[in-house]
Amino acid sequence: MERCLAALRKSAFQDWELIVVDDGSSDGSPERAAGAGARVLRSEGRRGPAAARNLGAGQALGTYLFFLDADCQVHPDTLARAAAALGSDPAPDAVFGSYDDDPVAEGFVARFKNLTHHYVHQRGRPEAGTFWAGCGAVRRSTFLEVGGFDAELFPRPSIEDIELGYRLRERGFTVRLCREIQVKHLKRWTLAGLIRTDVLDRGVPWTRLMLARGFVEKDLNLSWRHRAGVGLAWILAPALFLAPLVPWLFGAAAAAVAALILLNLDLYRFYIRRGGAAFALVAIPMHWLHYLYSGVAFAWGALAHAGARLGGRGLASA
Repeated sequence: MERCLAALRKSAFQDWELIVVDDGSSDGSPERAAGAGARVLRSEGRRGPAAARNLGAGQALGTYLFFLDADCQVHPDTLARAAAALGSDPAPDAVFGSYDDDPVAEGFVARFKNLTHHYVHQRGRPEAGTFWAGCGAVRRSTFLEVGGFDAELFPRPSIEDIELGYRLRERGFTVRLCREIQVKHLKRWTLAGLIRTDVLDRGVPWTRLMLARGFVEKDLNLSWRHRAGVGLAWILAPALFLAPLVPWLFGAAAAAVAALILLNLDLYRFYIRRGGAAFALVAIPMHWLHYLYSGVAFAWGALAHAGARLGGRGLASA
């Protein structure tokens, strides 16, 4: 967080106020934030990022709200690029960006996650149907009009920003993915933490959200390539497992590997450019593992959605 706040002070764009919401921390963060010149608000407990951000938005004075995670470091031009995008013609109601392609967090998993996130966002559709609160801005009046983040539905870190993007689109507001708006992610991921977050906090609730709202996104992590990759990974894994008993399945596994490489050739070339050949050799099977647990998340979310409908509970039980 100290690096996050220090980077903000170096922004080329300076017409902003800094609000930090303390959501029940016990590590001296409020004092450090105040020492960095932030206006510190307290949620009086651990209510989750949705409620914390709503609290900050309610006290903000600016025309726009720029949300930034505490483990993200802006570049000197990040806020300026966001301001320029919001002031363009036609002006969007909200914008968001991506992580940059030079992560500094230690460890293979962190590098894999951050580089993959950058790649996916850099190739997303400019006219987006979601929102990202790690590095995103929205007109304050619009944010308040749609009710902000749904703190009741999402009392802990989850897809509260994606759900906000859906509501913005449903109300006729525009959200734009601006590739030039970037931040550096400082989080140190572990493999267990990544899978747990991607499945329980992202994949399952996102699936339920899509099914409950009656439409399925076809962008970012839900593009046709991603869906095809999930299918191929679920051909590859059982084929490899059963091939010692059924030898012809080695051919099926080889075909699935070839198809996965062709499908993601540009991404894998990106891994080589940004991480080197040794990194890519590990990142490619890691990407296939991502496909596998993404399939699990979708199936789990679909079953949970069906069960909720049968029980008459709807998305509120997510």
